[in-house]
Amino acid sequence: MAEGKRSFPFLKATVLVVLISAGAGFFAWSYTYAFANPAPREVPVAVVGWKGTQHRAFVAGMDQVLDAALVARPAATYAQARAAIEQQRAFAIFDLRQARRVTVDVSSASGASVAQLLQQAAPVVGKAVGVDVVVRDVKPNQPGDPRGLAIFYITLAAVIVGFVGAIQLNVHASSLGPGMRIGFTVGYALLGTFAVAAVVDWFLGALQLPFVTVWLTLALTMYVASMVFLMFQVLIGPWALVPTWAIIVLIGNPASGGVISWPLLPAFLRVVGPWLPSGAAIGAIHTEVYFPSYPHGLPFLVLAGWAAVSTCVFWVVRRRRASVDDTSPPGRPQGRS
Repeated sequence: MAEGKRSFPFLKATVLVVLISAGAGFFAWSYTYAFANPAPREVPVAVVGWKGTQHRAFVAGMDQVLDAALVARPAATYAQARAAIEQQRAFAIFDLRQARRVTVDVSSASGASVAQLLQQAAPVVGKAVGVDVVVRDVKPNQPGDPRGLAIFYITLAAVIVGFVGAIQLNVHASSLGPGMRIGFTVGYALLGTFAVAAVVDWFLGALQLPFVTVWLTLALTMYVASMVFLMFQVLIGPWALVPTWAIIVLIGNPASGGVISWPLLPAFLRVVGPWLPSGAAIGAIHTEVYFPSYPHGLPFLVLAGWAAVSTCVFWVVRRRRASVDDTSPPGRPQGRS
């Protein structure tokens, strides 16, 4: 019996070696799969005017260059086309109203990687079909963040610090009841994300934020990341980091659209990204910073859903185990904390 007890840590250590090794490989695969060679899958653009065969040839040529991923949506007026960009229904405008000339208005704020792809392809296609091409950036990223990565970085800070904070709170203050644990989680989520937003906006000047709305969205994001870990902790105990890491880091971050815009992501990541905390947070903050006139409710509903489900599961399971522990007779094994 004693020998069996001594061998038990070696079994756990062996399992950890296997999980860490698999996790390292999956980490490399996930990020390389998403970022190493992005290819267009579906690129919606607004098209104004169809003057002649050359214009149709230009659109067909762009579709060919983009591997048949171009989704051309006609707009009756240029104003309607601009509204499509503001509503995040189009990544660019093909203005075909002038004979032998095409104006391609890209929106780096909608997706810098898509804008770069269109900027490179349009002059080449225009030369091939015999039309002059003018490329403009009508919705650029802010000067302090020309590549549009700052929103990804602040979201990454919120989710990573969120579940790491939950781990540390679990280690160093494990005796806290569920209500107090939730309260302290709210506290460090608010303070931590205030620091994140203040550093990026006030100190570095990388982004000019609508401070309060972005701060509260980041706070909700950090809270969600924390509660996801706590939910798994009460469900599967010491192995809680495995599903949390998978949801937040291995799948959530590559699928978020923060580094590579969603039209260039593989199909699986493009589908699941908006439903995971990182993708929902980036979608919400992106709208708050660049497209505040047309807010989208889905990202906030997704974050609220993750927060509600994880909090309820943590609260119910933790309270139930506390109740079992209180009623257990002396000497009987108590529930896992």
